[in-house]
Amino acid sequence: MESVLTEAVALLDEAGAPALTFRALAQRTGGGVASIYWYVASKEELLDHATDHVIGAVLADVEALPGSDDPIDDLRAMALTLFDAIVDRPWLGSYFMRNTSVQENSMRLYEKLGRQTLRLDLSARQRFHAVSAIVGVVVGSAVDLGQEPPKEALDGSVGRDEFLGRFAQAWRELDPEDFPFVHEIVDEFDGHDDVDQFRSALELTLTGLRLQAGA
Repeated sequence: MESVLTEAVALLDEAGAPALTFRALAQRTGGGVASIYWYVASKEELLDHATDHVIGAVLADVEALPGSDDPIDDLRAMALTLFDAIVDRPWLGSYFMRNTSVQENSMRLYEKLGRQTLRLDLSARQRFHAVSAIVGVVVGSAVDLGQEPPKEALDGSVGRDEFLGRFAQAWRELDPEDFPFVHEIVDEFDGHDDVDQFRSALELTLTGLRLQAGA
């Protein structure tokens, strides 16, 4: 099973979920298609196992974090660790926590995040919403950042700054009376850093959690 999952993850890393077929996996492992069915019943089950295989390494990284006296700081460190993993593997965000009966490591990572909220003065509902918000910011931002750039950016004919600059210029040409907010922030959008934007979103979430807990 370990070799099957290793090759499944390799296929996902190379070309995403469409590339993960039992035939392609069998060729990578040197066996027949029937041998894959010995381990999993369907592609969906294989995707969940592959996700959990990767999250196992993320969980190990989280467990290796030093920890602190501040649960908010610990939540931040855990969130950044998960974010880095999903940015490196954009397919991962689509399947993380999808089937927790299969994804034991995902469930344990979710528990690790949740335990930090047990150190705060919150209700059960507030804890649930807090962890859901953190996971949502992390997964949503990482998946968005990991999307394949447009063809002209991929082939190098247009750089990222120039690509964003085109949109920024179009925004500047909008009627400021109809789009006052857009005109206010367009210079921030032009050439912005995606990771910095994610960190800001995470900080807004954690700051709100700290205020809610009175910490």
